[in-house]
Amino acid sequence: MKRLFRDLLFLVIGSVLLWIIFSRWVGINVPLGTKDSPTSQLLANRMVLPDGFAVSVYASGLRGIRLLHLTSKDDLLASIPRSGKIVLIEQDRNIKGQVANRRNLITGLNRPHGIEIYKDWLYVAETGGIGRILFDVETGKTRGKFEPIVTGLPAGGNHWSRTIHFGPDGLMYVSIGSSCNVCEEGDPRRASIMRFRPDGSNGEIYATGLRNTVGFGWQPETNDLYGVDNGRDLLGDDFPPCELNRIEQDKFYGWPYTNGNKVADPDFGEGNDQRIQESIAPVHAFGAHTAPLAITFLKNKNLPSSFDDAAIVALHGSWNRSQKTGYQLVSLHFDGEGNVTERPFLTGFELNGDVLGRPVDVAEGSDGSLFVSDDYSGTIYRITYSGTSNHN
Repeated sequence: MKRLFRDLLFLVIGSVLLWIIFSRWVGINVPLGTKDSPTSQLLANRMVLPDGFAVSVYASGLRGIRLLHLTSKDDLLASIPRSGKIVLIEQDRNIKGQVANRRNLITGLNRPHGIEIYKDWLYVAETGGIGRILFDVETGKTRGKFEPIVTGLPAGGNHWSRTIHFGPDGLMYVSIGSSCNVCEEGDPRRASIMRFRPDGSNGEIYATGLRNTVGFGWQPETNDLYGVDNGRDLLGDDFPPCELNRIEQDKFYGWPYTNGNKVADPDFGEGNDQRIQESIAPVHAFGAHTAPLAITFLKNKNLPSSFDDAAIVALHGSWNRSQKTGYQLVSLHFDGEGNVTERPFLTGFELNGDVLGRPVDVAEGSDGSLFVSDDYSGTIYRITYSGTSNHN
């Protein structure tokens, strides 16, 4: 018995040492475990925002929360993929910034992620398809059965999540990430954005070469479609950058043959010079491995003019890097010549390697407040602005 215990102990120690060596070799540096929602004191001590902004915990205990959608009544819909459900978080009508009620709206789904309301329907993107159910915004209740309208999408893989948004053209756009870190896909729908009619018919591939564009949205002033794309792993701490792409129909954005600004991929670039040359380069580069997951264009006109036409991007944070990076919100500012400037917006989720949370999605309320989901601590944060606008 003693010998068996000793052998098991040596096996465990050896496995741990091998994991440490392997992790350092490939740059694995993952936040371990989970955290509870931070206290108001911890938020005050750690979180940094531009002058006039403040952050607080809006809801907690939502472990694994991912995407958000605000109804016209400022109730929040949230996806919990691991639990297979959509949660409704009702805002208190009498006390602004407080939750009145929280309940499961839809259950039994297959990794639900993207959420959208279009006309009388609540749409949900599962890993292998799209479904919808009639939804009354006023009562917060569904009616009838959840109805699959798109089936057979490539499911699972490295990038299992599906995001759904309706565009200015009234059509339904769905992002489908790659199945792998880097490979040539057998299914052309992988690493793409697809487009459908609201009833799920007439599916077509809209743009390709987008490794994992979890977050996308339309700039209000131009109706240009922008998406944030996660660059590949295992090429070192500082390459390749994650990307902001201006996405146009029938265009190819490079993956897996190129990274960043048309830099040939070491595994798949050789012999694909023409494809690399024809690919569309990103309009902005985020830091390598920062993992942008959402882009939200701001509509609140009561903010300082520096936020006019700006967007907020959630950087989920690195895992494939010796030193952690990302773990914050940044703002993007667009000039008239197509240049994009990135600035820190909400920082403090990570400090000296200690991680409090990992932001996933950002939704803007009718009063201009921002709601931020954090899948690491199961928290929704609320950011408000009480400063003075410099608009005329």
